[in-house]
Amino acid sequence: MKSETFHEKLKNKMDEYAHFIYRITRSFSKEEVYGVTSQLRRSTLSVILNYIEGYARQRDKVHKNFLDISYGSLKESKYLLHFSLVEGYIKSEEYKKALELSEDIGAML
Repeated sequence: MKSETFHEKLKNKMDEYAHFIYRITRSFSKEEVYGVTSQLRRSTLSVILNYIEGYARQRDKVHKNFLDISYGSLKESKYLLHFSLVEGYIKSEEYKKALELSEDIGAML
């Protein structure tokens, strides 16, 4: 069986991160649906969507720009995770798993 390429590994890790964030935000307070919940979900999806769009680009500088945007969205989502932990929206174990995934993605980007 053919091993995963670096691109596939990174994309799969980003996909896992996005789905995990969606799962944990389902339990967020309904008053946060247009606040932290929405922003965390959007920033997390932005990580993988900008990566995919950048990967599809043929010009190196354009591709790198999308990687920078993806990395910025990752940093935004990490802050929102910490904020959610402090506010009591997520449990420590959920935060640790999300942080681990985000650290892996950041190192790969």
